[in-house]
Amino acid sequence: MTDILFEIYKAELIAMIHAKHKENDLITTELSSLCFHTLNVPTESTLVVYEPSLYVVLQGSKAVIIGEEVYTIDDPSKYLLVSVHVPTTRVHIKEASSEKPFIGLRLTFSMEDIFEVMKEIPTIFPIINPSTEAGLCFGNLDTLIDPLTRLVRLLNNPSNLKFMSSMIIKEILYIIMTTDGGDFLRKYLQNGSITNQIVKIISKIKKDFSESINMRELAKSFGMSESSLYHNFKKVTLLSPLQFQKTLRLQEARHILLTQDLDIGEVAFAVGYESPSHFSREYARMFGLSPKAHMKLAK
Repeated sequence: MTDILFEIYKAELIAMIHAKHKENDLITTELSSLCFHTLNVPTESTLVVYEPSLYVVLQGSKAVIIGEEVYTIDDPSKYLLVSVHVPTTRVHIKEASSEKPFIGLRLTFSMEDIFEVMKEIPTIFPIINPSTEAGLCFGNLDTLIDPLTRLVRLLNNPSNLKFMSSMIIKEILYIIMTTDGGDFLRKYLQNGSITNQIVKIISKIKKDFSESINMRELAKSFGMSESSLYHNFKKVTLLSPLQFQKTLRLQEARHILLTQDLDIGEVAFAVGYESPSHFSREYARMFGLSPKAHMKLAK
């Protein structure tokens, strides 16, 4: 694709997303897997758990901090591909203004979506390096900006949205799987590989985040040693299993505090903490505010 054509598509995407911009917030759409993020001012750091998804910053700049690694997303010619549920340490918008707002697009995939496309692609070349790695990678957007633009256009044609969107999402995944993101995603889906085992462990911890983790039993149930589980889990998420679980717990606690009328002790127990005081200390350490202070923000 020529640079001029790419800029035409990018400008159309920005215009369509900006037309839906009403306030500094996340914009959900009629397509549950597609959302936009628009902001007129830079934001302080917040905690986010990324799902398997494609993320594009069309305008502005964003920093994602996972563990001690900092990923800056500021190149509209690139996309960020997230392969597994990855909790960030911090996320903040670095560049945004009323004249030139931050504009981002996120398309979330289910593992079933990815598997369905993967089954239809013959693996011509073997995976060169099947070892684990952090669940993020960057790819070139030029081959994806056309189907992404067509997908966003569909939001203005609700009668065709359900049928056409499924085909376009499949097309987007096909392009990813046959270009920059192919080997990267297959590492996480190759049945029997260590990376695939870690993906299953991540899913289990996410599903049962309020329950205590017994590392020995968890490793044994997946046919791994404790040291192998810990080492490979940290390579994928940049966090230990317990740090991963704590991040999930605290993010869910924040959501509950801001949306439900529960006291701090009830929230602590709901997300798996046995001590409200311990919960409050870890919450304040993660978010920079006590649970009580965050509760006041919701009122």
